[in-house]
Amino acid sequence: MTQPTILVAPPFSTLCNAAFALRREVFVWEQKVPEEEEHDADDMTATHFVAVLEGEVVGTLRMIDKPEHLKIGRVAVRSLFRGRGIARLMMLAAMEHGRAQGQNRFYLTAQTDKIGMYEKLGFVAFGEEFQDGGMPHLAMRTYDLAALPC
Repeated sequence: MTQPTILVAPPFSTLCNAAFALRREVFVWEQKVPEEEEHDADDMTATHFVAVLEGEVVGTLRMIDKPEHLKIGRVAVRSLFRGRGIARLMMLAAMEHGRAQGQNRFYLTAQTDKIGMYEKLGFVAFGEEFQDGGMPHLAMRTYDLAALPC
């Protein structure tokens, strides 16, 4: 099976616009997240990643540089391409990018049905479950790079 190419997509680039379109497809149309909640000011300063396969952007995520950690979010994979490990590959690429910049603390909020994938990447859930975009989420973090798969 062909693996996707994971790229950084600068804001306002064609790739980033394709990432935003994919996020709308997954979050707004499929998961019914209110459109006004899907985009925010962090989109302009985040580092955006895309997974390109068969000439299309099939996955995306963003990473926001906060003083206390790098926050990963808006992880989305087009429905026809799910189950191929694309989200995992994007997560690993984003975390490697962060480590190359000297950051080893990662944070995210995960839809509760996706917790297992993030645990396999070394994340640990903490705190109480909460609603975001109408779906249950848990906060997760990792500080132990030795626990991350290569």
